[in-house]
Amino acid sequence: MSRQILLISGPSGSGKSSLLSKLFAEFKDKLYFSISSTTRAARQGEKDGVNYHFISQEQFQADIKAGLFLEWANVHGNLYGTSLRPVTHALNEGKVVVFDIDVQGYFLAKKQYPKEITAVFISTKNSSILASRLENRGSESNESIKTRLENAKNEMKYIKDYDHIIVNDDLEAAYESLRAIFISMHSKCANFEIEEFCQNWNN
Repeated sequence: MSRQILLISGPSGSGKSSLLSKLFAEFKDKLYFSISSTTRAARQGEKDGVNYHFISQEQFQADIKAGLFLEWANVHGNLYGTSLRPVTHALNEGKVVVFDIDVQGYFLAKKQYPKEITAVFISTKNSSILASRLENRGSESNESIKTRLENAKNEMKYIKDYDHIIVNDDLEAAYESLRAIFISMHSKCANFEIEEFCQNWNN
């Protein structure tokens, strides 16, 4: 098997975290979740390698120069980014790496891993349902909800660039779809060393 990445995108409120939690509960030993790296200090209760990979400014800058970040940003003086170091390590161990990433990040990842990615877009049935979910959180202001809905409308324009779409109307049904996609990755020709397989078959 070649290296494999399951990339998940979708608007905030579409249920990505709930679906991924179920996938990891069932296939934990086969998956690695890509965790962001940061130069900020760990807050109380945060653990290195769980919440973030906490690294020094010097290490972060050196990795930027070495091209070892998929993407990065400076946020209030602290650097945040998706390091390729743990991703490469997990891929070399034969694990499926999971990215929960926005549309912009998807196109960056696609350039970095053109053959490895299976991309899934998670959506609600319509914008009204998404708005209702965001409102029911009770933690979003009206302005925040408006911004998230505008972002969602922009993201929806890129669904055609993904391999699969899952409409998360029913969590269990949506999970069965995601589960089927994950299992099917193991027989996807693009993720299989076909030449090596055929050579061994002929021998």
